[in-house]
Amino acid sequence: MLKYESIAELVEAARQNNITISELVLKDQADSMELSTEELYDRMLKSYEVMKESVGQGMKKDQKSMSGLTGGEAYKVKSYAERTGGGLCGSFISGAIARSLAVAGCNASMGRIVAAPTAGSCGILPGCLISLQEEHDLPEEKVVMSMFTAGAIGMVIASKASIAGAEGGCQAECGSASAMAAAAMVELMGGTPAQCADACAIAISSQMGLVCDPVAGLVEIPCIKRNASGVMIAFSSAEIALAEVGSRIPADECLDAMREVGNALPTSLKETAGGGLATTPTGIRLKKEIFGTENQ
Repeated sequence: MLKYESIAELVEAARQNNITISELVLKDQADSMELSTEELYDRMLKSYEVMKESVGQGMKKDQKSMSGLTGGEAYKVKSYAERTGGGLCGSFISGAIARSLAVAGCNASMGRIVAAPTAGSCGILPGCLISLQEEHDLPEEKVVMSMFTAGAIGMVIASKASIAGAEGGCQAECGSASAMAAAAMVELMGGTPAQCADACAIAISSQMGLVCDPVAGLVEIPCIKRNASGVMIAFSSAEIALAEVGSRIPADECLDAMREVGNALPTSLKETAGGGLATTPTGIRLKKEIFGTENQ
């Protein structure tokens, strides 16, 4: 059974069998879980359906978080893009940004989301995949299959580094999600397993050292907007890899570096709200407004 110990192992196994990473992972995981490939595929399909539902929920004009700190960001971006003919980035990228904000906003308002790989980074994968499907009219089956590639990348990251902000900073959450999404999109657009690995490496290296500093300790500021940034990094990483511009540092070495950087980050920058944006004057004021006193 494939143990997902390295990205290189995934790529080599797919290459030797002349199949995609997703095909390799679907069969391997089905065998491991003693399920048929159809049963496991259906589980992933349900996850994709939840992603689409969370986009709809988070896109509402009156969507608000439980704290009241955030809400309606996705609706505003969508409305702006429609009003301006796509805004600065064009309707495709603006739509992806809006979808990522929608899912992250759905999470903040206690809606149902798919942690991909975490709740704090839940908007990146759906923002990328749903947008890509609509833009290129891709079959749903291909999109769902690409999620197995994303999942495999996430499993390796969790094993070699971390996917938890409390352990590795936001590089472990939004960075990992961007890497997962970039690899999935490369496969969706016909890229090779090796190019999937390059996209993963580029995305990880682009967010190396990103700290986790949630204002008031809530997964809202700056977390929701970092999902939108993660989408942009995922798209650029996938595009670079598809253009056959590889990563000079192999993906697994990028993950080793990510772990090293995460270990070096002080506790104040690992989801404790003890530094960064959380301890700015405004960050402290917002915390007081929500919880009453600074120490609660």
